[in-house]
Amino acid sequence: MSLTSIARMFFQSRMRELDTYPANGEQMQRDVLRFLVSRAKDTEFGMKHLFNHINDYDDYVRNVPVNDYETLKGDIDRMRHGEKDILWPGLVKWYAKSSGTTNDKSKFIPVTQEGLQHIHYQGPKDCVTFYLRNNPKSRIFDGRSLILGGSHQSNYNLPNSLVGDLSAILIENITPLAELVRVPKKATALISDFEVKRDRIARETMNKNVTNISGVPSWMLSVLVRILEISGKKHIEDVWPNLEVFFHGGIAFTPYRKQYEQIITSDKMHYMETYNASEGFFGIQDDPTDKSMLLMLDYGVFYEFLPVDEIGSSHPNIVPLSGVELGKNYAMLISSSCGLWRYEIGDTVSFTSRNPYKFVITGRTKYFINAFGEELIMDNAEKGLAYACEKTGAIVSEYTAAPVYMDDKARCRHQWLIEFSKEPADIEAFADILDKHLQAINSDYEAKRYHDITLQRLEIVKARPNLFNDWLKAKGKLGGQHKVPRLSNNRKNIDELLEMNTAKSKGSERI
Repeated sequence: MSLTSIARMFFQSRMRELDTYPANGEQMQRDVLRFLVSRAKDTEFGMKHLFNHINDYDDYVRNVPVNDYETLKGDIDRMRHGEKDILWPGLVKWYAKSSGTTNDKSKFIPVTQEGLQHIHYQGPKDCVTFYLRNNPKSRIFDGRSLILGGSHQSNYNLPNSLVGDLSAILIENITPLAELVRVPKKATALISDFEVKRDRIARETMNKNVTNISGVPSWMLSVLVRILEISGKKHIEDVWPNLEVFFHGGIAFTPYRKQYEQIITSDKMHYMETYNASEGFFGIQDDPTDKSMLLMLDYGVFYEFLPVDEIGSSHPNIVPLSGVELGKNYAMLISSSCGLWRYEIGDTVSFTSRNPYKFVITGRTKYFINAFGEELIMDNAEKGLAYACEKTGAIVSEYTAAPVYMDDKARCRHQWLIEFSKEPADIEAFADILDKHLQAINSDYEAKRYHDITLQRLEIVKARPNLFNDWLKAKGKLGGQHKVPRLSNNRKNIDELLEMNTAKSKGSERI
């Protein structure tokens, strides 16, 4: 009997629990809220917000305000300095370093023991549970798992307290049993210099029997390319013939899919999307034929949803899970066993099903372009680029976009900086297709493009190879959980990138 056959028996009981989501999802969420409030009632936050008097969701809403990182930052910093019982009972030793706010370079998200076990580790376990059900011939446990992580460092020099990428915290605390099937070795996985780490990972793993890989698509792609360079092979299945699945998350997979399909041509290969963030593990693609993800309801995370068009309103109509509408764009709020309370995580989602609750990620509350009333979101951008690539045979490696408010001829437009791994034969035709498809899927963009009155056709600037990686490296953000901001309402990021692009490549092509 293979190890995978034995492992299947371990995951069967959990599968039966997950199958109750359609019937019990809303009750699960009520139970989670009751648990969170009860567990934290004696903390400083719980006493301040009268957790002892909260009996239902309405009480919770009355007693607890909506929060973001700025409002919780002072409490989190006290926790980082060793104070106990602030946002969650006891001493919190681990903090996931995430991209910064308007006032800080980085955010530090608490990772409690409960959150580590029942949110951050439970998510990967359930990914495997669904994968084994969907793939009865899988041999995933008969080989090694390549898990790509970031790095960590000491937190204010407190004993056994760490701050760093969430992936590094997970690797540092992983059970010894999992260490037996994981590659690379921990010391390599936690190297802070991504370029050094990438090379060492490639050399350590290329002769192992790797059956599954996990990580952020952009950084994993870089590792796989390095493996091909060192091995001299053309395709990854020539290096790892038993590779069968990539569990990916952190950023949208759409811009990278074609590149993966070029270097992994095996028909045995599967791709499974997850919604994992520094704040928690929220969704899993449970059905390979459906791009939507299942919202995970029994992890110690209570969800609320704020309509995107009501962000900034003094009295927004925030609803719990039972109040969501299909097809509506929501900003997601969470309360969790990591000590986050009605916390805006910055992501936007839209539900595709209520039985069970399934959703797609539509973007970030801060990653959009609405300079002229066009309300362009990341979901639009991803779909537009995918369509343009399909029609032209191009492959996009990285991109970002921002508005040009007015040029020297008083014209306004969107400017896209795109790094192609395979350029279209005609970039002007690519721009036309992208622009027209954005109009087709976004009525606000279409209205502003009408007769070129408000917005002119978008402009594409071709980025030199490795521009985006060089930009991240210059900011100390190469590797780990760091991401390229896709859309922005201001020009700060794109102007920095354009300057780097011009400095090393005078022949940038603008359309």
